Amino acid sequence: MERSEYWDDIYKKKDEMHQSWFQENPEYSLNLINELRLEKNAAIIDIGSGESRLVDHLLAQQYRDITLLEISATALEKTKNRLGANTEKIKFVTTDVTLFRPEQKYDLWHDRAVFHFLTNQSDIDNYLECLHCALKIGGHLIISTFSKTGPEKCSGLTISKYSAEELKHVFGFFFRDSSCYEMTHTTPWGSTQDFVYCVFKNYKGC
Repeated sequence: MERSEYWDDIYKKKDEMHQSWFQENPEYSLNLINELRLEKNAAIIDIGSGESRLVDHLLAQQYRDITLLEISATALEKTKNRLGANTEKIKFVTTDVTLFRPEQKYDLWHDRAVFHFLTNQSDIDNYLECLHCALKIGGHLIISTFSKTGPEKCSGLTISKYSAEELKHVFGFFFRDSSCYEMTHTTPWGSTQDFVYCVFKNYKGC
């Protein structure tokens, strides 16, 4: 099954309250974004946005240039239905991030729980190339993956787990490390998943 078909099937079968990654309030991501003190016209892209409520909060904070990238057209359609009239304020991109060819430069690339699904080096290399060229010099990357104590699989798929030091190694050629944190996410049904978040700053041109 193609990746897009796989994730469409997930989003068709499960409402957001039955998705392990659901957050009513994506507080941790928002806190990290707010610490960057971005201008309200900063270009922000949320990778693997799914049905995430992050976009709702960014709109409430009056950010005006928001792109949602998601492999599942079903997930984006659900997000559009939730946003209603606010849909007109958002750019939507339906693609696999490893195939993404950005048409603009971004001030912030936010990825909560996509990168750890890339388990072969070719996909990782494509992701890094796209990310590097998509971010402005001085732009920021906020990335979150399952930590070393996180689950072995997610949504039936094997994932890659990372420590903070391993994430620094993967992204360190083009990005300076600002900070890394570990946190525990509680799923809608009360189980827990351990994550590591890192914030990097781009310092090399594409």
